[in-house]
Amino acid sequence: MKPAAMKQVHVVAGVIRDARGRILLARRTEGRDLAGLWEFPGGKVEPGEAPEAALVRELREELGIGASVGEALIRVPQQYPDKRLVLDVRHVQFTGTPRGLDGQALVWAPPHKLASYPMPPADRPVVGALLQPDRYLVTPAPEADDEAWLASLARALERGVRRVQLRAPGIEATRWEALATQAAALCRVADAEVLVNADAALARHIGIGSHLRSAQLHEADAAASVASLKAGGGSVGASCHDVRDMLRAQETGCDFAVLGPVSPTATHPEAAGIGWGAFASMRERVSLPIYAIGGLGSDDIGIARAHGAQGIAAIRGLWD
Repeated sequence: MKPAAMKQVHVVAGVIRDARGRILLARRTEGRDLAGLWEFPGGKVEPGEAPEAALVRELREELGIGASVGEALIRVPQQYPDKRLVLDVRHVQFTGTPRGLDGQALVWAPPHKLASYPMPPADRPVVGALLQPDRYLVTPAPEADDEAWLASLARALERGVRRVQLRAPGIEATRWEALATQAAALCRVADAEVLVNADAALARHIGIGSHLRSAQLHEADAAASVASLKAGGGSVGASCHDVRDMLRAQETGCDFAVLGPVSPTATHPEAAGIGWGAFASMRERVSLPIYAIGGLGSDDIGIARAHGAQGIAAIRGLWD
């Protein structure tokens, strides 16, 4: 007998801010799935109902407020044991005073404390979309002129890049240490987060984060290595190519992942792109912030967010 198809659920939620910039969270009540966890307020979209209309209705019924639905933030596909859910998140302006009309507790959370609230898996990428950069620059290898390479990095930072992976395959170790140290200094001045590719010792030496290759995720000491790097104050990212990699990145405690290639790239012309459908299908298996990579640039951030991505990662798409 053919197994029954998993139930599909479309949920819409709002990012609601008060005058102080705090964000409203609601606690799931007893008797519901994932009771006790905090979520962005909203509810299910009824058959034939537009998501915007559903959000206005749900916020009126649950919180007693009027709502004006604004821009989309992210659309998160998430697989649960008994259903497949899509969480469609919008920015919302409101009138009135929010109250928990269904008996749910409410809290106005400062943005920097959002990650401390236990949340359902589908809501966690929303926190990433609110707080973390939507572009992740992967540097190309410098050629002969290190100063020109640093100048290109400075221009990327001037254009608003705020997360950078320092990567330079084939470069001599002493030269790379000096160049990476200068690059990290440029990023700090720009208040940009910086990670170095696949070299935990260099990351610790410079005092920055580390980005793991997919193979490193599956090493026996990966979880301990990630914990050690994070204890030193740096973030840890990981390159993923399939669901196994992504589950391992989440299991070992990585802060975010990169998945692709979505489209063929000049860097890896032999690799066929997985496409946005496959990206979303793999994305729904974990709750990490995930960047889409492969033939993408800043103009693709909207479509990336519509498939659950934190944003885009790129070399040429973000470099001069």
